[in-house]
Amino acid sequence: MVLHSWILSYNVVSFLLLISCGMTYGTETDIFCLRSIKEALEDPNNYLKFSWDFNNRTDGFICKFIGVECWHPDENKVLNLRLSNMGLKGQFPRAIQNCSSLTGLDLSINKLSGTIPEDICSLVPFVTTLDLSSNEFSGAIPVNLSNCTFLNSLKLDQNRLIGQIPLQLGILPRIKTFSVSNNLLTGQVPSFAHSVSVSYLNNPGLCGGNGLRPCQTKDSKSNMAVIAGAAAGGVTLAALGLAVGMFFFVRRVSFKKEEDPEGNKWARSLKGTKQIKVSMFEKSISKMKLVDLMKATNNFSNTNIIGSGRTGTVYKAVLGDGTTLMVKRLQESQSTEKEFMSEMGTLGIVKHRNLVPLLGFCMAKKERLLVYKNMPNGNLHDQLHPADGVSTLDWTTRLKIAVGAAKGLAWLHHSCNPRILHRNISSKCILLDADFEPKISDFGLARLMNPIDTHLSTFVNGEFGDLGYVAPEYTRTLVATPKGEVYSFGTVLLELVTGERPTNVTKAQETFKGNLVEWITELTNNAKLHDAIDESLVNKDVDSELFQFLKVACNCVLPNPKERPTMFEVYQFLRAIGARYNFTADDEILVPTDNGDADNMDELIVARE
Repeated sequence: MVLHSWILSYNVVSFLLLISCGMTYGTETDIFCLRSIKEALEDPNNYLKFSWDFNNRTDGFICKFIGVECWHPDENKVLNLRLSNMGLKGQFPRAIQNCSSLTGLDLSINKLSGTIPEDICSLVPFVTTLDLSSNEFSGAIPVNLSNCTFLNSLKLDQNRLIGQIPLQLGILPRIKTFSVSNNLLTGQVPSFAHSVSVSYLNNPGLCGGNGLRPCQTKDSKSNMAVIAGAAAGGVTLAALGLAVGMFFFVRRVSFKKEEDPEGNKWARSLKGTKQIKVSMFEKSISKMKLVDLMKATNNFSNTNIIGSGRTGTVYKAVLGDGTTLMVKRLQESQSTEKEFMSEMGTLGIVKHRNLVPLLGFCMAKKERLLVYKNMPNGNLHDQLHPADGVSTLDWTTRLKIAVGAAKGLAWLHHSCNPRILHRNISSKCILLDADFEPKISDFGLARLMNPIDTHLSTFVNGEFGDLGYVAPEYTRTLVATPKGEVYSFGTVLLELVTGERPTNVTKAQETFKGNLVEWITELTNNAKLHDAIDESLVNKDVDSELFQFLKVACNCVLPNPKERPTMFEVYQFLRAIGARYNFTADDEILVPTDNGDADNMDELIVARE
């Protein structure tokens, strides 16, 4: 019986590895989403009838549908849906909620009718652009739209919308464009908390700002009644507020012992699950349970945190035998247990000298923990930009890091099966072992994160330093591509050779407000590119290498993606610059195939490590 159970477990794990490493059909919910939309809408011009062919089940097949943009061309996960000017009829397709990673929706210039769903933000929770203009929608604008907190652009013009614009829309934190012209709207318009491009044209009943007539005030008696009511209400609210305040004050004093100074309340909540096993990929690592990880990290205390980012928080773990590991607690993810297991099956077998090895993982309640090999020299960002402001990295070490990181990223792009886009390349995700050999971390985690927590957040939130790594075309399309990743890596190369951060360039003039790439471009245009090189690197008999390196970096960040090299080419260029240092093994063979089109990922890297 025990043998039978073991064989069954082995077969299940083998099956998970096979389906995650081979050709998959992608996200079934997204396929169901598009199929349901096609069935729900009338398509008199047959745009969807002939393009949306669900009989073709090749890898990433829905990404070739008209109007469909995917997060990755080989992954059936819809990023944007652009069905403008197709003559579509029907009501708002509620089935769109099954496209759970959707960030852009354009249904403009069609003949859609009915009301805009009250729960629209539950249907498209991560939407950043919503265009329903030039249709036949009627009824009121849903108040629930104020819950679409990631909205950058909202266009509802040229419909038959009535009533008042919900004043709650004024609290949308990221809204930049708001248009409701040519409707039948009335009443006061919202007051936005920041500068927003608005259009209220041809709504005679609107008032209260942006060139509109002032809203009429009520008579004095009504005002007095309102004032009196407000005063009474204010007294009541004040008394209620005082009572509530006293309640929480007393509660805080009573439960002061329950404060969380160690920041590990979440870990203590896992009581009862400590005997859960940690699934290990490396036979050389001793078998572990969750209790071992908790003991090794001092119950995941804040004092053990060695890094944090959008994918999660990293803790230092010291086992009883002195072995040091890193444990990452993933941010809350939308992925199911099955999806998480499948992704772990893939990442557990992705091995390369320049990738941080995933040693194991653990699931306990809603927590997802990943176990990695420790990197004693931290990340490249902290080595280049230490707290004291003085980096000790010499040129040889910087070039070694560049060559190794380029090799690892090129392998992910062109040789790994399945091929992987990192989507968050920066100097923070390049870790350094005891010999300063670079290891790329966080690869493959983007698909486990909520859309707003991955590379999308660098654009939507606009508040991270990592914004300096984002390719200019991405801010327009929100589509990750290999050439966009080359741009991000090019910014890392610029960091290495200039010593500057991707934003807040210290050597630039005070009036300069751009990022590192824009500063380099300005110096290039003024024939002052030599001023960009880190002063600690010059006059060391390596000037020729520095300028060759800088040229490669500049080619990586060219505005036109088609003019940038592939990651295969970047690695070859850097390897040639560092040939005399013997950074790479002599028996390593690199063979590109076809025409080197990185967007098709047709190159091949054959590496014998």
